[in-house]
Amino acid sequence: MKVGLYFGTFNPIHVGHLVIANYMSEFTDLDQVWFVVTPQNPLKQKKSLLADFHRLALVKEAIDDNRKLRASDIEFKMQKPNYTAHTLAHLIENHPENDFALIMGEDNLRGFHKWFNYEQILAKHKIYVYPRVLTPQEENELEITKKEQLDQFKSHPNVSFCKDAPVMKVSSSFIRSSIKAKKDVRYLLSEPVFRYVDEMKFYQ
Repeated sequence: MKVGLYFGTFNPIHVGHLVIANYMSEFTDLDQVWFVVTPQNPLKQKKSLLADFHRLALVKEAIDDNRKLRASDIEFKMQKPNYTAHTLAHLIENHPENDFALIMGEDNLRGFHKWFNYEQILAKHKIYVYPRVLTPQEENELEITKKEQLDQFKSHPNVSFCKDAPVMKVSSSFIRSSIKAKKDVRYLLSEPVFRYVDEMKFYQ
C-alpha cells in the first residue's frame, strides 16, 4: 500500500488540512494518507499548543469516517529531538508492506535542503507537493531560498507537484486567535472538531 505522510502539529486540525489530505488520497496514486501528529518539543514550550493527546484526538475526530485517512502518534514514542528520516526508518521497520511518501507544502520544499539526511529521503521516497497561500506573517518568516535550490527539487523525479490541489487560505494560528477574540470559527473546522474544541474551551 502506498501511504502519504502528512506531518504537522495540527493545533487544531482544520478544513484546509482535510481538503489537502482528501485530495492526496483521491486524486493521486496514494492509497492512504496518515496524519503524523508532531509532539511538543520539551525545549520549546508554547502555551498555545494543546497537549499531544488532545491534538491526536482532534485528528481522530476529524477523520473517523474516512477509511483512507489515519492518525499516527508514531513520533510520540520516539526519542527527541526527532527527525523525519528517523520516523521514516521506524515506519519502514514496523510496516515493511507499505511504501511511504511525504506530503508537504511548496514553502516547506524551499527549506528541504536543511533537513537531516534530506538527500537520502529524496532518493528513497516520493514527495507530493501542494501549493501554499502564505499569510503575511508566514511570508515574513519564510527564508528566501535561492531559485536554483528550489529548481533542483522541482526537476527531481521523486518530486511531484500537485498544482490542481485546492488551497484554502486558513491557518491554525488564525483559528486560535479568532477563538480568543470570541469569533465564530465553526465553518473552518469539521463539526466533530469544532464541538470538541468548544466543549473543552480550547484557545479561549
